[in-house]
Amino acid sequence: MELKVINEKGKAAATVAASDALFGREFNESLVHQVVVAYQANARLATRKQKARGEVNRSHRKPWRQKGTGRARAGFSGSPLWRGGGKIFPNLPEENYSQKVNRKMYRAGMAAILSQLAREGRLSVIEDFKLETPKTKLLAEKVRNLGLDRVLLITDGVDENLYLSSRNLPNVRVVDVRRADPVSLVHFDNVLLTRPAVARFEEILG
Repeated sequence: MELKVINEKGKAAATVAASDALFGREFNESLVHQVVVAYQANARLATRKQKARGEVNRSHRKPWRQKGTGRARAGFSGSPLWRGGGKIFPNLPEENYSQKVNRKMYRAGMAAILSQLAREGRLSVIEDFKLETPKTKLLAEKVRNLGLDRVLLITDGVDENLYLSSRNLPNVRVVDVRRADPVSLVHFDNVLLTRPAVARFEEILG
């Protein structure tokens, strides 16, 4: 599998050989969907708390007598059937939204996403991408020269200058290979990898 290598002007300069198992895999839509949904579910926090019928602050007195009124029988105003009553199945902070995806499935899903990005021309490789100083303006100018709009930049290691420069750019995100996730890969229009990052991906996911 050959990946396109671009220069600092965004022009194709060369190609780099990459693993077919990682960048040439067939797209498995159901697997990718499962991996993306599981990743989002595992990041979800159970912060909602609703009250059950025994927790609402309502009177426990019987509203009216059982028979003879012509109305439906009622026990107390905190019933889940009444407005302002408790919930039958309340949301609790102990809820667990996590979904299990084993390592083999996760790696296959990531490879399917990377392969599809390469087929669609949304994945490019650059020799190196560094900044001398942490300046947002410099990073924005470099991204503009590449002809990219919404871009996910993946490097082989944490570059503090790049990270600090990207925090105020809403359409640019910088991550290292180990922090690349399926949601970001799907979300951004373009993915830019440094050449060492390609080798690192092959080492981790290959």
